[in-house]
Amino acid sequence: MPQRTVSVASSIGLHARPAALFSQAAAQAGVPVTITNAAGKTVNAASILGILSLGVDHGDQVTIAAEGEGADAAVDLLAQLLGRDLDKE
Repeated sequence: MPQRTVSVASSIGLHARPAALFSQAAAQAGVPVTITNAAGKTVNAASILGILSLGVDHGDQVTIAAEGEGADAAVDLLAQLLGRDLDKE
């Protein structure tokens, strides 16, 4: 199962708009994707409510994991997305 740990670049973390953009991208990935916060809580990355429940702030590290065919590409794409300030897009 490919996974990558990244720091969240969005200035307000994964709240509202950034969480929505991330969950939409995860839903379109075509493979099951999870996101885990530093405390170890794991949620479905396609669920905006799940992402919001993680309480991820700017600079926090999260781990993105996916499984299935195309999982590597999905993890890479989602990691790049979190590496940008989604509040300004």
